[in-house]
Amino acid sequence: MAMYHVDITNQGDYSFNVKSKESEFVVDIKGKGITPPDTLLASLGTCIGVYLRKYAEGVKLEIPEFSIKVDAEFSLEPPVCFRKINVKIDLKGITFDERRLKSLHEFIKNCPVHRTLESNPEVEIKIE
Repeated sequence: MAMYHVDITNQGDYSFNVKSKESEFVVDIKGKGITPPDTLLASLGTCIGVYLRKYAEGVKLEIPEFSIKVDAEFSLEPPVCFRKINVKIDLKGITFDERRLKSLHEFIKNCPVHRTLESNPEVEIKIE
């Protein structure tokens, strides 16, 4: 089993430094960085993008560029959470036949972030 790890530090406000391997970014709810819900949507969109690239390489398809938009309905009533997430992929004019499109769709649904959201994983929180 592979393990992933991120370190998150807070110094008293609503800004958090996130470090993963050699990369760092800021998560902040007051405009100094990306918000926690946005990071979840970004993780899903970029994971799907990685799998789209893997698919294209595997079947030797030339896809010079594409963009992904991720929108979500966020409920403010308990339990506060995303109720529906919509992902739209723009292949910038590249078209596929129905068989290839279905194959691509099935492949990118296997990205780990999508699978994690679908599987409703157990989250254990410990306070030390």
